[in-house]
Amino acid sequence: MSDWRYLLAPFLAWLLAGGIKFLINCLQQKRLAFDLIGYGGMPSNHSAIVVTMLALIGTDVGLDAPVFGLAVTLTFIVLLDATSLRRAVGRQAQVINRLAPEAGLRERMGHSRAEVAVGALLGLVLGYLLGACL
Repeated sequence: MSDWRYLLAPFLAWLLAGGIKFLINCLQQKRLAFDLIGYGGMPSNHSAIVVTMLALIGTDVGLDAPVFGLAVTLTFIVLLDATSLRRAVGRQAQVINRLAPEAGLRERMGHSRAEVAVGALLGLVLGYLLGACL
């Protein structure tokens, strides 16, 4: 087992999900969409990162290991946060910006369930590949 994978995994997940998100934003906007880099959008970087680690841990130590249970717990917290709390913050920012445009709050916060699911699927594949193939 190579420990370097645990340092590489979250970075690769972030890079892969972020790259896909940037390409999707560029295609949708028909321009280089550097200003849309950040929270929100398809796929969820947070989901990809935590699920990559979850899959890597599960592949390495098994689904019955205590550390896998900890990874599941952390993953659930991040996924729930992405679809509930952070999404609500984004909606509140939209309302505040309409009432006080000078506030200039970031409105792209949180994720839809589909964005989280795609990020999680991406993380599952990446984590499994890192665990099973390296």
